[in-house]
Amino acid sequence: MRLLERKLDSRLVLSEYIGKATHIPAYAILSHTWAANNTEEVILQDIEDGTFETKPGYNKIRFCAEKAAADGLRYFWIDTCCIDKKNAVELAEAINSMFRWYQQATRCYVYLSDVSIACSNEDPSQSSKLMSETAFRASRWFTRGWTLQELLAPMKVEFFSKEGERIGDKKSLERYICEITAIPPEALQGRPLSAFSTDERLSWQASRETTREEDEAYSLLGIFNIYMPLLYGEGRKNAFVRLQRHIDESSAGKWYTIRVNRFIMHPFIRTNTILSIIEVPETLSMPSSTVPFRRDPDFVDRSNILTEIIQRCSQPGGRVALVGLGGVG
Repeated sequence: MRLLERKLDSRLVLSEYIGKATHIPAYAILSHTWAANNTEEVILQDIEDGTFETKPGYNKIRFCAEKAAADGLRYFWIDTCCIDKKNAVELAEAINSMFRWYQQATRCYVYLSDVSIACSNEDPSQSSKLMSETAFRASRWFTRGWTLQELLAPMKVEFFSKEGERIGDKKSLERYICEITAIPPEALQGRPLSAFSTDERLSWQASRETTREEDEAYSLLGIFNIYMPLLYGEGRKNAFVRLQRHIDESSAGKWYTIRVNRFIMHPFIRTNTILSIIEVPETLSMPSSTVPFRRDPDFVDRSNILTEIIQRCSQPGGRVALVGLGGVG
């Protein structure tokens, strides 16, 4: 992990930390949206050659450095300039570690470059603390794929306008954030993400976008506690197939029960039956019957297997588990 350090004379220097997380000093972390023209952003090489202050993106770096210093933190992390994106190995490691880096940050500052504090000539001392609710709701930050984990991972998340004025934090703005993102308050309050279903977590990202199509899947790695190689060029579909495979593998070995509801058409199973797969808590008894099946995307044996499932469910006290390769299909 590479951090920026603000020296007493306000100079910024890079420090690299390799090894145990306990060796990493307390740090702040910035969440933001990249400029439409990426050349405006300060990158690692700009920091190394000392030309970073000439770029428009330096304003965000200065903002983060000053806020961190005000909170008693010398170190801070920003994705634009703390990762060597020309190094594919380092980039892959950073993306797989990013959720954890946000999670371990002492403070997370969200810089909303498209939200301005409303001012009034009548009482500037009061109005300077007001922000446009419409602008906040419409901020591009809520539409980006990577900012989902940046919202959920850290415990302390503070929002700032483009002038650097504090708008509020994740707690005080919870109602607005839930309405904007459709994320339940429990997730914002620190409930383990594993407590939410796969479909629910995927829905949080459904309306978000990333510049590179594969990043729509890669930006969810931390949300599902998944680690996997990055293959830019594989396309969105293949990236999500690999992500789903890793999610399935992480669920392997768990028991599931089947709830059968008649006369409802399932979109993937052409029969008047819908199957809902529900995880059985370890405290409950194991299923009384198991039905083996192949992990076949076409589910060619559906007719015979569904008949057997229905028969076993109809038996007194019948509980059924589907058993397949690599987890539940």
